[in-house]
Amino acid sequence: MSRTLNTLFSWFSLRFIGMLFVAMFSVMNVVHAEEISNGDDSAHILQAFNKQHRDEVRDKSIPQKEKQQIMFLMGVVLFILVLITGGLGLAMGLYGKQVYVPHMLFAGLSVSMAIAHAIVGLVWFYPF
Repeated sequence: MSRTLNTLFSWFSLRFIGMLFVAMFSVMNVVHAEEISNGDDSAHILQAFNKQHRDEVRDKSIPQKEKQQIMFLMGVVLFILVLITGGLGLAMGLYGKQVYVPHMLFAGLSVSMAIAHAIVGLVWFYPF
């Protein structure tokens, strides 16, 4: 009896959800049709907004020289982190020092900085 009620309830709930979607999409089509009729005003508004947005983006853009300086500093930090990681690895391997945790910490920082350096380089300099 319980299984029959669960099946019946799930059938009714799926049917109700289906009718809800149909009603929602029909209302959305009516709203969309009303928006199309007022398209002339919205086109002017969108053009003005896009022009204003382009001007703001141009004002906020970072100069090329500053981008190169940031990339250089990220590269210096990455190089130092790799040297520290290598030094700790050599200390463990050659001299038997117990520096595994700091070695792994600096390795993680090195990888994170390398990924960040690569992403920034692609975003800023890929299209040349």
